[in-house]
Amino acid sequence: MIVSYDTIKEMKPPYQVTLEILKLISSISLKIGQINAKFLDKPSPKLRKENKIKTIHASLSIEGNTLNEDQITALLEDKRVIGPEKDVSEVLNAIQVYNELASFDPSSKKSFLQAHKLLMRGLVETAGNYRTKGVDVVAGNKVAHLAPPPHNVPALMSNLFDYLKSDEIALIKSCVFHYEVEFIHPFIDGNGRMGRLWQTLILKQEFPIFEYIPFENMIHKTQEDYYLALAESDKAGNSVAFILYMLEVIDKSLFKTLDFKSRIMSSEDRLTYFAERMEGPFSRKDYMTVFNDISSSTASRDLRLGVELTIFEKEGDKTLSIFNSVVFS
Repeated sequence: MIVSYDTIKEMKPPYQVTLEILKLISSISLKIGQINAKFLDKPSPKLRKENKIKTIHASLSIEGNTLNEDQITALLEDKRVIGPEKDVSEVLNAIQVYNELASFDPSSKKSFLQAHKLLMRGLVETAGNYRTKGVDVVAGNKVAHLAPPPHNVPALMSNLFDYLKSDEIALIKSCVFHYEVEFIHPFIDGNGRMGRLWQTLILKQEFPIFEYIPFENMIHKTQEDYYLALAESDKAGNSVAFILYMLEVIDKSLFKTLDFKSRIMSSEDRLTYFAERMEGPFSRKDYMTVFNDISSSTASRDLRLGVELTIFEKEGDKTLSIFNSVVFS
């Protein structure tokens, strides 16, 4: 079916909710519940920093940025880095945007344009503005996608933001928005990183843990599949293939967050992991809620060791003992 751009701007983005999509949503929802139940939704400051670095590195590497994670870490710590000026600027801009993530409203066109302005500052003259020229997306020596004409972009984006107000579930909306930004290509440059950023924001609004889930890293590792899913959706005239791809990426990224349970952890591993995430006083029962595969005697031994190592301070005795984090408080 061929749909004109004038028709598209007045309708919901085209897709169908398939059985495969519903299965992935169920799997993702289960993992989100497990993450919340195990306090994994409260990552340590160190892990937050690591995830931010991975996210920035992955999203910019997809666009050809050559800086590695060590160099991005150095820039995050205000250290000097030797590298291509454009690549350094891209990273510095991304650091500012991800530091200010909480200030952006995923349902606001104004916020969307402001984020692009910061992300692309000094890189394109039209940063923060929709394009006024036609663009082709080229793969190799072939045109992979012919974007809508520039005079349709404002209406198409208004339609897309109206769609965000619908009662569709956030997981699907985030994937559809990401795809449609790639399809509409509203900017001269920076469309890919804006699509990925805005999907994070849409998800974060519904599930705060997504501020700390670097699913861009999984996209980077499966970059060929990412572009294939975009191409398949373009060919089909709907975003189903891309929704499936992105939900699989999210599901695998959540599994990696939970995967610490599959490792054999020493007492020191458990103590460090717990201390970095626990805020305020806690009991042995709280400790065993996170590590529910250990016995009460093992939990007691762990906590005694934590006191000996001055990771925790202890108040009270035996089962009535209350602990406070020392090292990471």
